[in-house]
Amino acid sequence: MKTAVTTASGRLGRAIVKEMKTKIGESNVIGVARNPEKAKDLGIEARQGDYNSESDFVNAFRGVDVALIVSGMDAPDNRIQQHRNVIEGAKKSGVRKIVYTSIYGIEGKSSFDAIIKSNRQTEKDIQSSGLDWAIGRNGLYIDADFEAISGYKMEGKIANCAGDGKCAYTSREELARAYANLIMDDSLNGQIYNLCGETVTQQELTDVINAVFNLELIYESMSVDAYIQDRVKAHGDFLGQIVAGIYRGIREGAFDIPSDFAKACGREHQSLKQMAEEFKAKTKQ
Repeated sequence: MKTAVTTASGRLGRAIVKEMKTKIGESNVIGVARNPEKAKDLGIEARQGDYNSESDFVNAFRGVDVALIVSGMDAPDNRIQQHRNVIEGAKKSGVRKIVYTSIYGIEGKSSFDAIIKSNRQTEKDIQSSGLDWAIGRNGLYIDADFEAISGYKMEGKIANCAGDGKCAYTSREELARAYANLIMDDSLNGQIYNLCGETVTQQELTDVINAVFNLELIYESMSVDAYIQDRVKAHGDFLGQIVAGIYRGIREGAFDIPSDFAKACGREHQSLKQMAEEFKAKTKQ
C-alpha cells in the first residue's frame, strides 16, 4: 500500500512518516513537501507539493493508494481552496482514500473560529469527493507546554486564564500512531474521530510536570483580561489574541471533549504522565 503524507517536512508530517515507515516500510511511504529537499532526511521518496498548485498533487500522488493530508498553515481565507487543490489532485491521480488531520473546536467558543470553519469546509469537501475517507480532529498539542518548561522554570510558575477548565491534550507522537491506524484500517472509514487524551486542569498539568521533571512550579490563574494583555505584550496583537483565546476557551469548556482515540488507534491514549515521560526521554531533559 503506497501512502503519501503531505507537508512531510513539518513536525506532524514527520511524525506520521516515521510511524508509517515502521508499519509498511520506507519504500511504501512518499513524503510530499513544498520543498522536497527538506524531507529527504526522512529516508523516503520526496515529491513536490505546493498547496497552491493542483497539478503538483496530480503528480505527487501518482501510484498512491492513500493520501494523508495535513491541514495547511496559511491564512484561513486561503486554506479552503488550497485543500481543494490537494483533494482534486488526489482524485485525478487515482488515490483511493484520503485521511485528513483536522482540528477540534466549537464555533463561537474560540479565538480561531475562522480556522475551525475552514477545517469544517475541507471535511465536507473530502466527504463529497467520492473517495474513501477518514478524518481526525486533533486536540491541543501538549508539546507546547513541555517545550516551554525552561520558561516556566525561570518564572517558577505556569500562569494563564484557563482557571479550573479542563482540556483534552494530545501529542504529535500519539497522533501519528492514530493516523497510521486510520490509514491502514479501512473498517474505520467514513467517520470523524476526536483524537485526544484525558481531560485535565492546569493544576493537574502543573502537578504532572513537577513530578516528571522534578520541579516545584505553582499554577497561577489569571483573569481573562490580564492574560490577553500579557500575551499581546509578549507576542503582538494577532498571535497574542489567539494564544489567550485558546486558554479562554479552556476556561469556558471548549476543549473538555470526549475522546475517540481508542476507536481510531485500537488502544487508549497515553496518560498525561506518559506523554511527559516520553517527551523527557526524547529530549533528555
